[in-house]
Amino acid sequence: MTEKNKIIIVGSPNVGKSLIFNHLTGSYSAVSNYPGTSVEVFRGIMKYEGSEFEVADTPGMYSLMPVTEEELVARNILFEEKAVAVIQVVDAKNLERMLVFTLQLIEAGLPMVLAVNMIDEAEKLGITINAEKLQTNLGIPVILTVATDGKNLEALKSAAVLRADFKQTPLDFSYSQAIEEKTRKVSDLLGREYELSKKTVSLLLMVEDAEIIKVVCADEKNNCEAIKKETTALTDKYRAPMNYLITAERQSKASAIYEDGVTVTKAGRLAFNEVLSRFTMNPWTGVPIFILCIFLLYEFVGVLGAQVLVKYFEEVIFGKYINPPVETFVKHFITWPVLQDLFVNKYGIITLGVRYAVALILPIVTTFFIAFSIIEDTGYLPRLAMLIDRVFKKFGLNGRAVIPIVLGFGCNTMATIVTRTLETKRERVIASFLLALAIPCSAQLGIIFALLSGVKALAIWLIVMISVFVVVGWLTAQLLPGEKPIFYMEVPPLRLPKLKNVFVKTYTRVEWYFKEVFPLFIAASVIIWVGNLTGIFAVLVKMLEYPMQWIGLPKEAAVAFLFGFFRRDYGAAGLYDLKLHGLISGVPLVVAAVTIAIFVPCIAQFAVTIKERGIKAALLMAAFIFPFAFFMGWLVNTVLTLLKVTI
Repeated sequence: MTEKNKIIIVGSPNVGKSLIFNHLTGSYSAVSNYPGTSVEVFRGIMKYEGSEFEVADTPGMYSLMPVTEEELVARNILFEEKAVAVIQVVDAKNLERMLVFTLQLIEAGLPMVLAVNMIDEAEKLGITINAEKLQTNLGIPVILTVATDGKNLEALKSAAVLRADFKQTPLDFSYSQAIEEKTRKVSDLLGREYELSKKTVSLLLMVEDAEIIKVVCADEKNNCEAIKKETTALTDKYRAPMNYLITAERQSKASAIYEDGVTVTKAGRLAFNEVLSRFTMNPWTGVPIFILCIFLLYEFVGVLGAQVLVKYFEEVIFGKYINPPVETFVKHFITWPVLQDLFVNKYGIITLGVRYAVALILPIVTTFFIAFSIIEDTGYLPRLAMLIDRVFKKFGLNGRAVIPIVLGFGCNTMATIVTRTLETKRERVIASFLLALAIPCSAQLGIIFALLSGVKALAIWLIVMISVFVVVGWLTAQLLPGEKPIFYMEVPPLRLPKLKNVFVKTYTRVEWYFKEVFPLFIAASVIIWVGNLTGIFAVLVKMLEYPMQWIGLPKEAAVAFLFGFFRRDYGAAGLYDLKLHGLISGVPLVVAAVTIAIFVPCIAQFAVTIKERGIKAALLMAAFIFPFAFFMGWLVNTVLTLLKVTI
């Protein structure tokens, strides 16, 4: 495959880019970090009439003027990689607004193909799009698609591959006289050619794009000062920011093209999904819907997963069919007690590591992955982001942060990676801190639900955790300097989840669990065995017995908290074992659940936090969280004891 056989997919988030990418590439896809960043870029191989094409699915972007790190990566791919076609995927319902970016991409001289997706949803709202008129006015191929059903995706593939054969000349859009004259002057000072047109590079320089200024000045050392002088002169002439003026002119042109190619008729009664969609974003109806979702999530994960399935796996699968024969086998063939302890007995790989990973954790994470895949496939998450935006702004975040926060209930490690989608460093730090502090992952949460089976105990735990999230989040936002967050997000259609999508997403995540998390349980068992063998484990347990007593827990809980250093769900599973053996109940059980939920993040999350936020930030977070967890445990124990609360 040559460098020229490349197709790049661009577009805003939630417009169907991934579905189109998956259709084009099939199973020939892989994911890797963009060089020098932790931002993932999906790349795959598309086959067409005996030829192969590399397809790149870029992170979501709204314009060539990046705000987030992901948008910068997407822009860099366009800036550095030559393609036979650039497919922009847009939402048919929001076409007028998205055409502004289309004009910018055409202006950049890229071989554009416009995929107007979700055309079925637009038609339900009385929006009729004339593809031929759009194609004539824009001068690029326009394909109307429905990615969820595969409609016209083969035509899109052909249009991308045969983009060079498209004869129509792309739209040549002109700005006001002053901007055009200044653009030409700056373009004349650019000595080299870029993948983006000189006009686009000049406009990005005029809106003071720091990354482009850096690149151009490195390439145009002799002309750098002259370029800066020309762009500054125009900036000084207008009171309004240049980015606003240029975007306003593009918007005016986009609106004219939209009005000529799109007919909007008065729709009849709103479809049920549209009515429900509006209800989910209205505070008066959205909050009860959110509470209902949480209740159903608890019933599915907390009851079915954490209680019914865990009990069956624990008592039947392992209790009757795995542990007894394995212990008999090991003790028969391995005569040394030290080696027996490595595989069975109290802290053995099979009887502790595998049992925790499969019997206690797997049913919980699987049910959560199913539930989360359903929520994700319906399009509810962006609506939750819209609903909760105003509240999150109190914590220095915006509605977009609901995505990593909700993902954190699945896996904090994955969620910490997703914080890179937030606009500012301040938001990314706050979100990472709150994930480490007050968001238990699905495995830990499910076990806590099982621990606190009573309504009163669970209510107290929820009140404490929500209070910690709110108070610490607010204080962090006050202490960290930075701009107030802004918020914008595309809202995809609200749909019934597709069984195939739910199955694929769940299967992929369970596969990830076995590849990434399961080995950690085995490693933890080996570490504990070594710790027992050397006596280090006993010393550490003895040290942890003191804070256990301070917060009103039995000294046996020290072992569970030591497990928590390896994985938080490992520690919660240790507490569950104590409950099964009658060693902890009542108020101490609530105290233990609060403390273990706030406790230091697991090794995997801590490592990712170092990678994403830096070692200094990660150590500062851990230095606060560890003592704060025990302080909250002491506070809860003191208050409940003084109030003589019975649980």
